[in-house]
Amino acid sequence: MIDLSFLHALQGVLVVLLMVATGYFLTRKGWLTGETRILLPRLVNYVALPTYMTWNLMTTFDHDKLLAILPGTVVPFLSMLLSYAIGHTVSNLLGLPVNRVGTFRSMFFVSSAIFVGLPVNLALFGDSSVPYVLLFFLPNALLFWTLGVYCISSDGKLAGNKILSLTTLKSMFSPPLMAFTAATALVLLNVRLPDVLAHTFRNLGSMTTPLSMLFIGMIIYHADLRKIRLTKDLAALLLGRFVISPLSILLVAHFIPIPDLMRKVFVIQAAMPAMTQTSILAKLYEADTEYAAVTTSLTVLVSMIAIPVYMVLL
Repeated sequence: MIDLSFLHALQGVLVVLLMVATGYFLTRKGWLTGETRILLPRLVNYVALPTYMTWNLMTTFDHDKLLAILPGTVVPFLSMLLSYAIGHTVSNLLGLPVNRVGTFRSMFFVSSAIFVGLPVNLALFGDSSVPYVLLFFLPNALLFWTLGVYCISSDGKLAGNKILSLTTLKSMFSPPLMAFTAATALVLLNVRLPDVLAHTFRNLGSMTTPLSMLFIGMIIYHADLRKIRLTKDLAALLLGRFVISPLSILLVAHFIPIPDLMRKVFVIQAAMPAMTQTSILAKLYEADTEYAAVTTSLTVLVSMIAIPVYMVLL
């Protein structure tokens, strides 16, 4: 007899793949243009994600329930540090070019936990997964905009050499993180979201998954696969992103027990593609922009294979 939970997970994976395929073919037909490629992530980052996070947190939790899950952030934080240490060692063993080593390390240990991770987990596990997605997002954002940015900047001619700077702090406090912080504070203060705002935020937030997946379809369409060569460093990076990072979650969770759904969400989050901002930062710091862009696009492609695999294993 087929497990109903497996069928539900398979359905969630198919939903994700069909939405991504829709984005791909709409781009191919010319309906989603270069302007759309700028507009979609802005809508998701500035409108859909913040409103969805606020609605979900403030209608799901009260003061006590929220305090009970917050310690769960320790698991992804420790697992990311473990992944970074492994990635640092691997990059030294491979002897990577100086303009790639930091970008490699950054992509090795942090993932696109919100832009890709949230809609994927929504499709797989439903609204109940969102609080755990946000718990993963906190250390992921903190480490990317500090340690990750430091690594990428070290590759370039404009090396920043500072893990914390005013620029990274501004970037860290993105609209989704500010919405999460504000909603958390309001829940802890026992402030309720008025019904009219709750309905508005829920409807605006419902755009998150379709817009994000359409954008991923655009990225896959524009990825220049002819430039991809399966080198040792690329194979090591894919191994780090899709095997070592998820296994690090399972290892840490073995010693720090967490609820089953939280563990599953954290594993899926760890198996997401590299941060989409990586190539933007590589260009900003005059590192190897082409390497960052091509590799990030490849991790998006591979994640479409990794997601169903992990759903079967979990």
